[in-house]
Amino acid sequence: MLWYGWSEPDDPTRTLSNQMRTRMIFAFGAAGLLALGWGGMNRLRRTADGVVLRAADPTLTQQFAARVAAASHRASSSGAPAKGPGASSSQVREDPVRPEAPEPDGETGRARSPMDLQRFREASSMQIRGSDGREGIAVLTSLNPRINDGYVLELRWNDGEETWLHLENARPDLNRLALDPGQPSGLVVESPGGSRPCDLWSSLVPDRLKELAKRRRPYTVLCDGDALLRHRTQGSRTAREWAADFLRSNVPGGEGLTVLVKNAVYPDAFLEKAELAAGAAGASPGAAPPDGLGFPRAALVKAEHLGDRLVSRELGISTSGGGSLLAGRWYPAAGSPGVFVSLMTPGRVAREILAEGSVRSLDATEEDALVYLVAFDLERFDLGFGVGTDHPGVGWSESVDDASRESALPGPDGFADLAPLEPTGFVPPQVADRVVATFAGGFKRLHGAFHSGPFSRVRSGSHYGFVEGGAVLSTLQPGLSTLFALDDGSVEMKTWAPSDDARLERVRSARQNGVPLLERDPETGLVVAGALVGRWGEGNWGGSQNARLRSVRAGAGLQEWAGRRYLVFGYFSSATPSAMAVVLASYGCQYAMHLDMNAPEHTYLALYREQGGRLEVEHLVRAMSVLDKTSGGTTVPRFLAYADNRDFFYVMKKRVRGSRAPPGPGVSAAVSASPASP
Repeated sequence: MLWYGWSEPDDPTRTLSNQMRTRMIFAFGAAGLLALGWGGMNRLRRTADGVVLRAADPTLTQQFAARVAAASHRASSSGAPAKGPGASSSQVREDPVRPEAPEPDGETGRARSPMDLQRFREASSMQIRGSDGREGIAVLTSLNPRINDGYVLELRWNDGEETWLHLENARPDLNRLALDPGQPSGLVVESPGGSRPCDLWSSLVPDRLKELAKRRRPYTVLCDGDALLRHRTQGSRTAREWAADFLRSNVPGGEGLTVLVKNAVYPDAFLEKAELAAGAAGASPGAAPPDGLGFPRAALVKAEHLGDRLVSRELGISTSGGGSLLAGRWYPAAGSPGVFVSLMTPGRVAREILAEGSVRSLDATEEDALVYLVAFDLERFDLGFGVGTDHPGVGWSESVDDASRESALPGPDGFADLAPLEPTGFVPPQVADRVVATFAGGFKRLHGAFHSGPFSRVRSGSHYGFVEGGAVLSTLQPGLSTLFALDDGSVEMKTWAPSDDARLERVRSARQNGVPLLERDPETGLVVAGALVGRWGEGNWGGSQNARLRSVRAGAGLQEWAGRRYLVFGYFSSATPSAMAVVLASYGCQYAMHLDMNAPEHTYLALYREQGGRLEVEHLVRAMSVLDKTSGGTTVPRFLAYADNRDFFYVMKKRVRGSRAPPGPGVSAAVSASPASP
């Protein structure tokens, strides 16, 4: 390292100078990667086929090939989970909360562990005996018995050693996990057909717990496929994400440098201008797709643009529209019943949409910026949510000022880490065969709270909350937009209210992200733009501090039309929140909220379908394919085939009513076909 310059060990001035120089070199290197990320992506996406894929991973490809081969497997079930005979109350202790669980801090009243947020948890405990003759106590906690997805097993050995296992019920509609003194070396799986033992630490499997601790994949199959052990792994992230995280964490003013790169060096890096098919401007609509029963409501379009056929070289989902789509109309996605695709621009929205107020004051760039939309028929699909290996996070947001923080706490809920719960960044293997799409979630915790405005002054800055598998990982805050799914499969989107806490036990999945783009006026009942749309700081819309709000963004809306409900996802190539509100309102969304922004990895949507015995992956925008891996011509998608650092939603086919899950070994075989298996 001669070019750093020599310094004697006892020369603190030179040593400090070299340290600063080294940090600056890394900073400029990271800034360069960041710049290449935004600008380079924009150049790469203009290649002939628009697809740029990561290097192959042979091991992962082999595992994913098995997953593809098992794509037709159906793991559907029905019926209530069995209580089973269990053990007598004198042998197994049943408690409404985990025995000896850390109670909320006496001074702050806040939780000290994610376990303390689980208001509905139930636990049992019993004496156990290990393979080496050790004795101890096992404590099994069901995080939310009504949802019946997540469990935590704690083993407290008499020699002081403790082991925590975060378990997932592979068949929550059919089975329950329990303790039984007749099986002191493991769990029992209770089902309508009786109880089955699951040996975890007897002399027959003396090294089982040690082996489990070494696993580096998101899930390990246990109990013949009836349970899954979750592992925290290193989630995938792009070079741009690495560079941005490095700058924010290691360089003073690093956040400002990332903003500089985004807004000054490569503004509108992902902007797409609408292109018209030859001879389409002002033409008759001609052969339009059906617009009625079984289709989402089309957008309201200006009369002079009704015949506009929009062309996108970047659209990655096959439709019946061929190379051009009528502006604002829905086209079925090929091979994906219940999924629809549409193209639109804010400037083509009918003038009467959100006519009052300032939201229609759009600049010329965003008026002509292309918007991609996908609608999912909620009669056909369920919705799930998964936390990434790193994000959103549960510590304090840097957006929150010191006055709103409680310095004695590591995070707004009283903790800064989810342990003993293990985020996987991965679709649960037991539902993977039903998944038809995934899309990116919301802001990471760094930006997921308010710096100014009314929400910054209440509830420690109003950090965005989220729920996975019925477990509350971050408190849902009143006043914030929330997309959530209940235990009956219904999907809702609304501004969370204190009264909604009464339904919290039924919430299977939830994600909050800011304030609404669209909501109903409580006095008139009309759909209006959210009160804080267009108000940068108070709405926490992201972008630069001089209120440059235009960026690539994603949002979601809920549409009710002709007796059906549709979840609408929108990818906006360059838009402000105002433009997002205008477009989603034109499609008849009764409520809409912002998701994430700034880059394809944060606004990602991929659609999965079987074709010719293969699992095909189609990206809403071709540039999103750079986030996935590939080998031998097969795309290996994030979230579904390998763990990711960011949170996400997944859309699943509804289970067939009246069907039952196959026996344990069958599910085990299906799960082991995924890269999550041991």
